Amino acid sequence: MDFGTLDLNIGLAGFGLAAVYLLGFLSAIDAIMNTRTPQGATAWVFALATIPLVTIPVYFVLGRSRFDDYIEALSDFDVEITDGVNAAEDGPLKPFLVGHGQRDVRERGEMRAFDEMATLPFTTGNSVDLLVDGDATFEAIFAGIDAAERYVLAQFYIIHDDRIGTAFKERLIAAARRGVTVRLMYDSIGSIQLPRSYRRELDEAGVAVCRFTGPRSWLKRLRLNFRNHRKIVVVDGVRAYAGGLNVGDEYLGRDPDIGPWRDTHLALEGPVVQGLQLSFARDWYYGTREELADLEWAPTASASDDATALVLASGPADEIETCGLLYAHTIESAEERIWIATPYFVPDGRVLGALQLAALRGVDVRILMPRTSDSVFFKYVPYAYLAEVARTGVRVFLYEDGFMHQKVALVDRDFAAVGTANFDNRSFRLNFEATVVARDGGVCDRVERMLERDLARATEIGLEDVEDKPFAFRFAANATKLLAPVL
Repeated sequence: MDFGTLDLNIGLAGFGLAAVYLLGFLSAIDAIMNTRTPQGATAWVFALATIPLVTIPVYFVLGRSRFDDYIEALSDFDVEITDGVNAAEDGPLKPFLVGHGQRDVRERGEMRAFDEMATLPFTTGNSVDLLVDGDATFEAIFAGIDAAERYVLAQFYIIHDDRIGTAFKERLIAAARRGVTVRLMYDSIGSIQLPRSYRRELDEAGVAVCRFTGPRSWLKRLRLNFRNHRKIVVVDGVRAYAGGLNVGDEYLGRDPDIGPWRDTHLALEGPVVQGLQLSFARDWYYGTREELADLEWAPTASASDDATALVLASGPADEIETCGLLYAHTIESAEERIWIATPYFVPDGRVLGALQLAALRGVDVRILMPRTSDSVFFKYVPYAYLAEVARTGVRVFLYEDGFMHQKVALVDRDFAAVGTANFDNRSFRLNFEATVVARDGGVCDRVERMLERDLARATEIGLEDVEDKPFAFRFAANATKLLAPVL
């Protein structure tokens, strides 16, 4: 036995182990400084300090909740574009801005909070039309693309190369060939299965295509937690579409394993379109460093309605957690009802407490989720928080007619939100999302009728539905909470 070589190997192993623990210590400091919640920071620090060899790779992939690269890239862009479009004295939105002077103190305070969270403020002169399920949604989107005269901006989290994906591609190519400027952005993780041939056909037809890939540096590129979950189409700066549907056959109920698919999208006209357009322009600039000088920023009022609306384009580059604050503020302000439809209900403590308090003060709080899930894991989600909310009077319903994927909130008689954000930590903190908020009685009436039809296809569940389950099921449901930070 060569004892010299053995001593050398032991020494190298000891040095390597010390280096791993040092890196774990430095990563723990980073977690303390950058993790947004105390619970998350505590969990990371403990894991990095005790089992760094296992935890360090996971931390580099999932640990950060702040997208610094995006913030740095858009600092100059925001000064040039956002400030010019925003509520400047001579800005193009000025004729449509909602005047707060004539409103009571409570109303003025509520709307000011939304204005401060959003990139662009509430505007009037908007139409907000519901598109229920896939057929209505893609019929409207395709008609909008076919009618485009100047440009089409399209952005989706998932694009599949299937029947609807092919039809979508052909619509974009046809628009480009008749001289319309077409830009398409998709998320590199969500659309990881999209073949190169799909993009190549678009490129050859003159469609500009960009993947949202996350951080650019080779080390930061390991961070897969940041995903662009937005689903947006903007046409000529005068009409737009946003909501829960991606581009895939399953979103039209064509997947036999999932079955019927229930979802909600919006067709929009008016100055609210500029909010979605600005969201796209910022993402496009991050991905390409191209300023879109050909976009129309002077809004056109809708000829069919005069709804008050704004777009909250939230994400991990926000200075504050705007998506979570939107729902927390709305829930805390509710006086009559809070109806929430979401495929995944994994709230943080702040929002969960607001829902419980709302129910305790007599507000009609209803949570609508699907019984059928697109994931084996998420079948436990409806039961994870059931005991906590049911004891305070929150009512939980499971949609029975297939998989429900819509992201909708209805509060009182004058607040409705429809968008891309799920009711979970990922959407609140880690994903780039787009939520359209309408302060309009007519829009709320339509959302109410839609949700009433959904509730008629749902079954209410209570505490007994958890208590009667086997221990393994109850354990899996409670374990869901432990994974909430990365869901």
